[in-house]
Amino acid sequence: MDLLKKTWGWTWDRSQKGQRWLEFKIKTTGKGKYGRILKMARKPSSDEYSKTLIITGIGIVLIGGMGFGIFLIWEYFPDFLSWALAL
Repeated sequence: MDLLKKTWGWTWDRSQKGQRWLEFKIKTTGKGKYGRILKMARKPSSDEYSKTLIITGIGIVLIGGMGFGIFLIWEYFPDFLSWALAL
């Protein structure tokens, strides 16, 4: 046991120190600058969640579509322009 303690002692001490720090942070979370926000927070209703999900999905699709449109313009517009102007 002595050999194990000598070998892993520093690791044990660091892990205990980290554990105490984490417990302190969790215990004092409701009292700091985020305490009021956490007290006011609530679980969203299913209707609220579904509306948020739909709006977020529409935003993702629109931004992805715009990116794809820009890609198509950069990829194929120079060839189309040279074909149209017969260069």
